[in-house]
Amino acid sequence: MVKLRLKRCGRKQRYRIVAIDVRSRREGRDFRKVGFYDPIKNQTYLNVPAILYFLEKGAQPTGTVYDILSKAEFFKEKTSS
Repeated sequence: MVKLRLKRCGRKQRYRIVAIDVRSRREGRDFRKVGFYDPIKNQTYLNVPAILYFLEKGAQPTGTVYDILSKAEFFKEKTSS
């Protein structure tokens, strides 16, 4: 099963949103990078087509990634189109 989860990168408090196998560790090899999240600067970048692709294939976002996507109004856009 594939999940959309956070993966730490670079300096403290900076994360990538990745599609990764459930059995992999947090810093393990990912299938694809689909965005990044910086809570200090409050910046989020989302690759919407890639996220939609993985969600359509059955990927499940973790709780934190779901909250990030909700704040970016991702699911609102998805249901209206």
